[in-house]
Amino acid sequence: MKKLIVIADWAGDSLTKQEFLSAANGFLKDSLNTHISFVSSTPSTIHTAFLMSQVISTEERCGDPMQTIVFQNTDPRIQTNESVDAAKGAEFIIIKLQSGIYVCGPNAGYDFSMIRNKIDEIFRYPGFDKGSQFRSRDLYARVCAHLMDEMEDELELEEIPSNIISGLQDHYVAHIDNYGNIKTTITHEDLKGKHEMGEMIEIKINGEKQRAKLVSNLFGGTPGELVIYPGSSGQKDNPYMEISVWRHFTEKNPATGIHAFNHPRPGQKIEFK
Repeated sequence: MKKLIVIADWAGDSLTKQEFLSAANGFLKDSLNTHISFVSSTPSTIHTAFLMSQVISTEERCGDPMQTIVFQNTDPRIQTNESVDAAKGAEFIIIKLQSGIYVCGPNAGYDFSMIRNKIDEIFRYPGFDKGSQFRSRDLYARVCAHLMDEMEDELELEEIPSNIISGLQDHYVAHIDNYGNIKTTITHEDLKGKHEMGEMIEIKINGEKQRAKLVSNLFGGTPGELVIYPGSSGQKDNPYMEISVWRHFTEKNPATGIHAFNHPRPGQKIEFK
């Protein structure tokens, strides 16, 4: 049986997680030997896209991709301000990656944008875009269980072109880690040729403008200094940039990156020059 990694904006709620687990286990051939883990996102599809990209990259590099299923569910219905019939949301799709990982979930916003270059095939599962307020439990859990049991050939799927996946333009806050470091969608290559190490870069996030020093790592400046640096996420030879402040966390007010920009949220745009 394959393992399942769930990335969802509801994954921080213990009741919701248990309901999904109960539903998925009910469809599995052997519910006593399952491996299902959770990663909590926010209602930002950019946040979910980043988390999924990082989870998949790590699984491909360090784990067992042929034995991995990833299910995401972040579908905030931001495409409409009108009432929605039968809780209708984005279309449910199943993606097979070149590494052998199967990924599934509603194709909302930018959910799958950061794995576009890894896609081998995409399939539509018709009729799964509405019918429940809690589609993860009532609809998607069964599909996840069948994928874990390697029953994908028994699903009634329709192959569709890869151009249905939205591309991600510009730069955004991708994730805020537990230290308050701001992980971004800016890559190291994005800054090459435009800025030099040690240069001060003006950055605007969440309506706040700050100047950060471009350094080689979080500890490349001095304690208390706002810095931008190649972080620990993304490709090893072209990582995503992070913005933060080196702290010893012994200070009275150990402010970090999120404090410099008034607590930004994942999905907010980043402007710099």
